[in-house]
Amino acid sequence: MAGRGRGVHVVTTRREYKGRVYEAHLLRRTYREGGKVRNETLANLSRLPRETIELVRSSLRGEQFLSTAEAFEVCRSLPHGHVAAVLQMARRLELARLLERAPSRQRDRALAMVLQRVLEPGSKLACTRQLQQSTLAEELGVEGADADDLYAALDWLGERQRRIEQRLARRHLEAGELVLYDVSSSYFEGRTCPLAERGYSRDRRRGSLQIVYGLLCDGEGRPVAVEVFAGSLHDDKTVPAQLEKLRDRFGLSKLLLCLDRGLVTEANLEALRTEGIAWITALKAPQVKRLARTQVLQPSLFDQLNLAEMESDDFPGERLIVCRNPLVADDRRRRREELLAATERELAPIKRRVEAGTLRGEAEIGLAIGAVCNRYKVKKHFLFEIAEGRFDYRRNQQRIAEEAALDGIYVLRTNAPAEQLDGAEVVRSYKRLAEVERAFRTLKSIDLEIRPINHRHADRVRAHVFLCLLAYYLEWHLRRAWAELTFEDEQPPLVQDPVAKAERSAEGKRKARQKRTAAGEPCHSFHTLLGELALIARTTNRITGTDATFTKVAKASGVQRRALELVDLDPDRL
Repeated sequence: MAGRGRGVHVVTTRREYKGRVYEAHLLRRTYREGGKVRNETLANLSRLPRETIELVRSSLRGEQFLSTAEAFEVCRSLPHGHVAAVLQMARRLELARLLERAPSRQRDRALAMVLQRVLEPGSKLACTRQLQQSTLAEELGVEGADADDLYAALDWLGERQRRIEQRLARRHLEAGELVLYDVSSSYFEGRTCPLAERGYSRDRRRGSLQIVYGLLCDGEGRPVAVEVFAGSLHDDKTVPAQLEKLRDRFGLSKLLLCLDRGLVTEANLEALRTEGIAWITALKAPQVKRLARTQVLQPSLFDQLNLAEMESDDFPGERLIVCRNPLVADDRRRRREELLAATERELAPIKRRVEAGTLRGEAEIGLAIGAVCNRYKVKKHFLFEIAEGRFDYRRNQQRIAEEAALDGIYVLRTNAPAEQLDGAEVVRSYKRLAEVERAFRTLKSIDLEIRPINHRHADRVRAHVFLCLLAYYLEWHLRRAWAELTFEDEQPPLVQDPVAKAERSAEGKRKARQKRTAAGEPCHSFHTLLGELALIARTTNRITGTDATFTKVAKASGVQRRALELVDLDPDRL
């Protein structure tokens, strides 16, 4: 049991007494005296922890020890937790197989661009740097990909858009179910792309080149397909292409299509009727006013009701669902009064100038009035008297009353039979278009940054927009999975009155008020939650003095663990 050789060593002795084993650890020195080997006990180490005793024993044998800080060198540390979570959701959705059945380098690079846009959107050149700043490149095996590689993968993705959209349609569109469609636009950088043209800008960049794109979603707002059009194309001209897509490519002969009123023309509705497609849309303001003038629509009917169903000879074979939202009515009434008052404040100085003789001539007076009216857009609500040296104005109370009677009233139109959808369900279905609007906001904001668009070739512009759609598809599912950790409602509130303004659930209101989850953790936005997960780093360590390395992942805790669990990822197996 004793350490061999002469010098200081540790000796362990054991003896049994009355059925118990007694163990002693003695520090001894061996020396020679008068030709004999003698042992001297220097200390009794028995009360020390066993680990300490073994360290003393090994040290006396000549082994060297380093502190933890000296034993290893951290060679590299990369954010990993957010990559693991997003990659896990992509696996749950079988996103790689959605792109292409067979594995390939191009598929891996295209998938990496989709995931990177969710993690941190940017240009393709920026993506080459971003891929090296997390573990995403290593996880997908795309280390060293340069901008040319990513552009090649983008072209590869664009060539497969039709097939990928067909797979999405098979997943999420069933015959007879609700399909949502709406159109938006995004401004364009550069002048060489044939799709970039001037048109109505939803980005408030009047005069800028832009593209138009239409988005098809299922009834829950999950994106299924996107199509890019020239920037000058009017919204309603995009509808025929969607009918062809739904019928021929997706094989849906029976469905319920929900369209925004700006997309509706009689030609489009006739095409829908010909195809036997049920649809829901809304009347435009002039059509609603015409119904009121012909007394088909009587505003007084809604003094007690907020929803009624009627028919009109102007819309044969259709059902008209008339709704009145009192909150919208109050808001419009207040807004109109503010605009009228602001117009009067600016008309008063013009009147004083005319009376003082500093503004003369009907033409000059008219120009001054026009500048004010063009600013506030309420000229129709005023009566003007202009003469040489005289100017007067007053409100047109009859016009104001006629418009006020229709405040908060909107009319939905559908050819779906009542047996398929009652009036309340028609209203709920139309309100689901808000999900498409939410998709557009996410695509355009810092979440996915579909704009600005810098590509010059039309095919690459289409591929870029489709890449953003796939990123939104992934983010849509992540937001649903992480609802309990963010300010999102975990369960949509059940609204008995379809016309009433949707309100947050009790739990959603509590989170908004307390800024805490049900577990007491701080509530996150989608991107701050990704940032929290990014704090889980994966480090590459080298054993000091050798070439041997090993990796270590930081331990997840608190909200990090819960976020990983919600995407079915074991926090202890990162």
